[in-house]
Amino acid sequence: MTTLLPTLGPSWMDPETLLTWFGSWAAWGVAAVVFIETGLLFPLLPGDTLLFTAGVFTANDTITLPIGLVVTITGMAAILGPQSGYLIGRLAGPKIFSRPDGRIFKQANIDKTHAFFEKYGGRAIVLGQFVPFVRTYIPVAAGVGKMPYRHFALFNVIGALVWGVGVTLAGFFLGSVGFVKDHYEIAIGLVLFVSLIPIMVEWIRHRLEARRSARAAGSAA
Repeated sequence: MTTLLPTLGPSWMDPETLLTWFGSWAAWGVAAVVFIETGLLFPLLPGDTLLFTAGVFTANDTITLPIGLVVTITGMAAILGPQSGYLIGRLAGPKIFSRPDGRIFKQANIDKTHAFFEKYGGRAIVLGQFVPFVRTYIPVAAGVGKMPYRHFALFNVIGALVWGVGVTLAGFFLGSVGFVKDHYEIAIGLVLFVSLIPIMVEWIRHRLEARRSARAAGSAA
């Protein structure tokens, strides 16, 4: 199974390369990557595609653990990572948002994430799981904004189930399909596209609401 889709970053960030390198510890390696991406402010990691590939590898027995154990491991990482990000946000506070630009940490990404969080509130924690960079910074924004922990934890668990478990299961069930086996690079591209659908739906809904509000204001005037 070869990947023709270009990797967004160094070759070692290719999901197949990473899982091959992890070897018998592949499921735990995926968990570590997910935790680092979502909890330690390191957004340049292939979370979506790595979860999907882990599911595919489990379906074809490259990962020999039962799928139930694999999704338990990935799901827990998807819960614990954002918990770490939330804690960083609560402890570091506004300093997170005043940090100067670096090669990875850029103020523009923080500003966009903060605006995303302000617009969608708790839903942003679930939706943001599917958006690179946003899923790294959204728990931090929740912590900085002092969202009640119980409220955050609820949406965090929902997001972890939909993303960490759901994407892995999608790879597992689709991994035995002939098309996915023969056109793996296309499947990965579809994963990236599908992951953006919730955000696209929310954006369209927001635009429609804005237009309705504008028409209502015009009628009132």
